[in-house]
Amino acid sequence: MSNEQLIPKHGGYRSLKSFQIGQLIYDLTVRFCDKYIDKRSRTHDQMVQAARSGVQNIAEGSHASGTSKKTELKLTSVARASLEELRLDYEDYLRQRNLPEWPPDHPALRRFKALRCSSIIELRKWIAEEQKCHKEPQNSTESTLTVPVPVSPCPSFSTPVLVANAALSLINLCCYLLDRQIEALAKSFETEGGFTERLYRVRSAHRRK
Repeated sequence: MSNEQLIPKHGGYRSLKSFQIGQLIYDLTVRFCDKYIDKRSRTHDQMVQAARSGVQNIAEGSHASGTSKKTELKLTSVARASLEELRLDYEDYLRQRNLPEWPPDHPALRRFKALRCSSIIELRKWIAEEQKCHKEPQNSTESTLTVPVPVSPCPSFSTPVLVANAALSLINLCCYLLDRQIEALAKSFETEGGFTERLYRVRSAHRRK
């Protein structure tokens, strides 16, 4: 303990996987709400704010960890709660429109997870590939028409269904990572204490020297 720093390294939130995924969830939610949720509705603002709260509290908690593990633990828990709220909003969107919510082992979600998308651009490519592979079959009479009939994506693979299920998958992963962070922070706080205890140890070590 003699080499313990009073204010340890902190604020490295950009390297946290939970922050990176949280940021993608926020970017995705902003675009989803602007396109599929009425901007005049409370749901639009609530979903965007919940997504923002998730990523912002991860960052703020990481930065506060230098002087307050208690604050870091609290803010990380707030981030986790905000994402839980956002999860319910996406589930409500699908349920209220009779759209499918896919199980974790759905083939499309398995392909999505394997890609490990880190940007909106990569997510859009996944959407395009899924829709390309799932086209509605043409009617037998269409082959006799001189003008080609456009083939549309299967309704179960429409863009809002794909985006909402992708968002839910990302939220599930981010919540899992935050649960692990909270567990680790709680254990560290229990065994090592917070800033007050660290201050005492550092001052005691300095006096002994």
